[in-house]
Amino acid sequence: MEPGPNGTARSNRGVVVIAGGIAALAIAGSTYWYLTQGPDPAHASRSARSAVQVTVATASRQDVPIYLLGLGTVQALFTVGIHSQVDGKLQDVFFKEGQRVKKGELLAKIDPRLYQAALDQAKARKKMDDAQLIAAEKDLVRFQTLVTRNAETQQNVDLQQAKVDQTKASIDADIAAIETAQTNLDYTNIAATTDGRMGVRMVDPGNIVHASDQTAIAILTQTEPAVVVLTLPAQTLDDVREAMARGDVQVAAYDRDNVRLLSMGKLTTIDNLIDQTTATYRLKAIFGNEDEKLWPGEFVNARLLLETRKDVIVIPPAAVQHGPHGLFAWVVKKDNTVEPRPIQTGATTGDSTIILSGIEDGDRVVTDGQYKLDTNTPVTVAPARTATSGDAT
Repeated sequence: MEPGPNGTARSNRGVVVIAGGIAALAIAGSTYWYLTQGPDPAHASRSARSAVQVTVATASRQDVPIYLLGLGTVQALFTVGIHSQVDGKLQDVFFKEGQRVKKGELLAKIDPRLYQAALDQAKARKKMDDAQLIAAEKDLVRFQTLVTRNAETQQNVDLQQAKVDQTKASIDADIAAIETAQTNLDYTNIAATTDGRMGVRMVDPGNIVHASDQTAIAILTQTEPAVVVLTLPAQTLDDVREAMARGDVQVAAYDRDNVRLLSMGKLTTIDNLIDQTTATYRLKAIFGNEDEKLWPGEFVNARLLLETRKDVIVIPPAAVQHGPHGLFAWVVKKDNTVEPRPIQTGATTGDSTIILSGIEDGDRVVTDGQYKLDTNTPVTVAPARTATSGDAT
């Protein structure tokens, strides 16, 4: 027996009612579970971007000194090898090793007896020639008187005149010999040619020394003032010349660790050629060195002050990043998200870089953790520090 139309309709309505009830129960169960258990943690983490921990620094305006750095060698203003200028026995040494001496102070003495004897001999020869000149001049006067009386020939007069002239020439030679002997005698006293400090004695008293000896008795150095000779790359030459044209260029000498300041001086000379093998040139700076912290032969780090740039924006060098389109820095915005900002830089210092464009005073830049960042990434900002200027190069 087949159901009628009314029966079919009632059956369809029952199915709909049952399905609706099941759906309502499912919705109610899901709502109850959501309210009691909360959202899926994995889904929540995917939907929300986690903050990145970064270190930041604050850009600031400062006066930044611009330096050129070079390795230098300390040299004495004068370095004199103390040699004997005559041959003889080194009789005495009057200085102590390391002693400070004054110009003209007696340092050593060569046995003078042979040179004193040579001087006495030259003086005696001159006295003999002086006596001969007196006798020759008297004979000449007599000959000239006799020739007027036709008692003597003119030839004898001329011969006597030649004898007088010859004796005068001998006296001139005697004077030169006396001066030579006196000079050699003076050379037996070896004196300091400048103020300075004596080095290690290399010849002891009692040894025979010669004027041709290559080994000095000692080395005398003048270290007040002292000189530092340094080298710089050739591309810096124009900057250095411009700085010298503006006035004195200060040079600071630091120790080999580039930590301790030894002395302050000024640039005096730029070498007149560039070394083509190294593409560098030499400069010379002079230092007062009253405390003798600069020692001849010592290596120092020289900092040459070109200029001081006033009121420029600086950030730490760690904030400067290299990208495919040039330099940029990550800047933290007010909402604690970051953006990459193109920048132009000037000189770089030990702890700061001069910014020509792209960063404003007070901007916060990321100095650590950049590799985790993307545009608009939220960040957790560590305590900010203010960028400080150092020695620009």
